[in-house]
Amino acid sequence: MEATFEIVGHLIDLHNRTTYGARMVVESAKIVRIERAVVSADSPYLLPGFVDAHVHIESSMLVPSEFARLAVRHGTVATVSDPHEIANVLGVSGVDYMIANAQTVPFHFFFGAPSCVPATSFETSGAVIDAAETEILLANPHIWYLSEMMNYPGVLYHDEQVMAKISAARKHNKPIDGHAPGLRGEEARQYFAAGIGTDHECFTLEEAREKAVLGVKILIREGSAAKNFEALHPLFQEFPDLLMFCSDDKHPDDLVLGHINQLVRRALQLGYDRYDVLRAACIHPVEHYGLPVGTLKEGDPADFIVVDHPETLQVLSCWIKGECVARQGETLFNTRKATEPNNFYARQLTAEDIYVEAAGPLIRVIEALDGQLITRETEAEARIVSGNVVSDCTRDVLKMVVVNRYQKASPATAFIRGFGLKTGAIASTVAHDSHNIVAVGTTDKDILDAIHQLMAAKGGICFSSDTESGLLPLPVGGLMSTSAGEIVGADYQRIDAMVKRQGCSLHAPFMTLSFMALLVIPQLKLSDLGLFDGNSFMFTKLFK
Repeated sequence: MEATFEIVGHLIDLHNRTTYGARMVVESAKIVRIERAVVSADSPYLLPGFVDAHVHIESSMLVPSEFARLAVRHGTVATVSDPHEIANVLGVSGVDYMIANAQTVPFHFFFGAPSCVPATSFETSGAVIDAAETEILLANPHIWYLSEMMNYPGVLYHDEQVMAKISAARKHNKPIDGHAPGLRGEEARQYFAAGIGTDHECFTLEEAREKAVLGVKILIREGSAAKNFEALHPLFQEFPDLLMFCSDDKHPDDLVLGHINQLVRRALQLGYDRYDVLRAACIHPVEHYGLPVGTLKEGDPADFIVVDHPETLQVLSCWIKGECVARQGETLFNTRKATEPNNFYARQLTAEDIYVEAAGPLIRVIEALDGQLITRETEAEARIVSGNVVSDCTRDVLKMVVVNRYQKASPATAFIRGFGLKTGAIASTVAHDSHNIVAVGTTDKDILDAIHQLMAAKGGICFSSDTESGLLPLPVGGLMSTSAGEIVGADYQRIDAMVKRQGCSLHAPFMTLSFMALLVIPQLKLSDLGLFDGNSFMFTKLFK
């Protein structure tokens, strides 16, 4: 790394909303001087690096160091990262693992204190982080905020543990992230009045507008499963100062292709003001969370990107603390081999374990929606063979199984439509938020085979059928691989293609599957303890 150097180009000054020719001098990882200069028309553009305002690194199936190695190629210099997933598997030690691994690479990771471990009392997780442990985390200088408060009923009804966590965040003067899908009216007002400042779960423009009027920062999310950009981008016309971009959950093959740069490019192509869009991507997260990330001012850390043009946004180079970390699509730093902590004690199953005895002609069916985390409740006539309710591929009603991975217990079963499989089964230990084993398949045999492959690997994603089978092991908590991001992305893509060859039309089958046990997102989901109605927030019966 050069101690002192200078870069010349068109500087996009997002603070003063102007662009001008400039010479920028960097010394000892800081910007010491910015002066106007005459530059040629074809000179590159300098702008602050992109910040993902809310992401679960674990959902990339990569450890933080490998996530960073891919993200910098797309101009990302920082993430606001919620280690909620690994915390539900390993507790505080999982958070410590993420912080330690992140420190091995030149990238800005800003982790939060998970607020909901477990996410609900209606599922089995691998750990508990109570209010006392949350306060200890919030006192840690490596923890920057209280992560998304998914337990919005706990906020509305002043649950003791929930309110203690919120009070601890206020005590340590750290922001509180929100998570309130579909919450409107007086309940939304009460929820955000508790001191919660953001929401990344808006899936309609009307909902987002209502929350923005309350002063809530709206994160426009575009991940591998939840895609809300098309619904929410008109907010740039009304509330540009309240917007940020986030991915939330990004699978490895998608991260190879792009990150926040993709959202910026789409917004600019729609004609929104350049400075509004870039401020949402580069400035607003830094200001909201108080992050020590440079934003192209004298005295700032030298965190910036060089692009060919602000419309095309081809990243020529990416700089973090004065170090060039990526150039022309190539990462310029290496990663170390990561350790592989885990928590996996599930038992082998038999056919009788997932047998569903018929108790009526009609069953409740979860309807998975492409590009959404929410589901619908539908119904179907049960297909019964020898007294056992089985998958009905002709009507796309497939058996779903969730298995407790932390202790020996009977699995839970239900039925789901939307996956469209004609043969085989899909299974994963990436299953928000408790990360038990979740599987959907066309036959009991295929479901059991996929589940048992995951048990043998102690975590991963899997497709299994009579004709082909694929497994991607995820040895870090059943969530992440320690392999290079490109390898994980290619392996994921190979298994994803298998699933789609068997009839699945979902854009991201494994990502969609991972949310089918997420009880805090309505409407109908399945935990390891049973079928759950997210509207009434209580268990419900399979048979109608």
